Amino acid sequence: MSTQVAVAAAVAGIGAYALYNLRNRTPPTGKPLFASFGFHSLKVHSTELINHNTKKVRFELPDKTQPSGLSLTSALLTVSFPNGRWLPVLRPYTPTNDLAEPGFVELMVKLYPGGKQSSHIHSLKVGDSLTFAPIKEFGWTPNKHPHVALIAGGAGITPMYQLAHGILSNPDDQARVTLVWGVNTDSDLFLADEFKAFEKKFPGRFKSVYVIATPDVGSPHTKGFVTKQVLENAGLSPTSEKNKDIKVLVCGPPPMEKALKGTKSLFGGAKPGILGQLGYAPDQIHGF
Repeated sequence: MSTQVAVAAAVAGIGAYALYNLRNRTPPTGKPLFASFGFHSLKVHSTELINHNTKKVRFELPDKTQPSGLSLTSALLTVSFPNGRWLPVLRPYTPTNDLAEPGFVELMVKLYPGGKQSSHIHSLKVGDSLTFAPIKEFGWTPNKHPHVALIAGGAGITPMYQLAHGILSNPDDQARVTLVWGVNTDSDLFLADEFKAFEKKFPGRFKSVYVIATPDVGSPHTKGFVTKQVLENAGLSPTSEKNKDIKVLVCGPPPMEKALKGTKSLFGGAKPGILGQLGYAPDQIHGF
């Protein structure tokens, strides 16, 4: 074992011990559980298989009258010790239920082959517990940007759904939202019904575009991947007057994010991605 590996293992071990002792901490009284940082253990209330590899898991908050306390575009760091591990498995997930809903937090978790945390969460049954801590992702200010483009790949859709829902449900926020979601198959569009409801309820303010790598026969959606042409066809050219001061948020698999945002180098030679080729400036782009 190298010195670096040994140091990393020691730090991880200390962290694991600290997490183990923190995860059953008594929650504060009088305020929402995740209004401030802390590790808290929540019990599973219900589970539901949404499609072939995605499960909805609802967790009970200790105070049924309080919401979670999470702000818009917040995530939850999940902590587990599956199969008797002495080091924790840590993975962030974005809640998909209304953040104002009292008593519950809800995750939609895609099962990945060999995924330690996704496998563990999919195995949870009613009454089982999982440890969480809040993570602030991106600070959204109502009406700061008149138009926001959400570009997601696969399970990277959950922070985009949370943000779109938060914007559209806030009567004081008039931002327009354009969503581009790339997935492998039509059955991977596990939030399509919710987005369809947004389009119906908020015509002219919400638009969704789906790109399918391997579409079903007769699928109405574009075949392929999220490309420059797809974004232009979705009305996301930054040179358009209606896209003045647009903000672009990206969340998806690393190869997709790399293709969209480009690559950076400490020694020069940075390569622009699809968004840079379209004309977006770096400060217009945020990656979750």
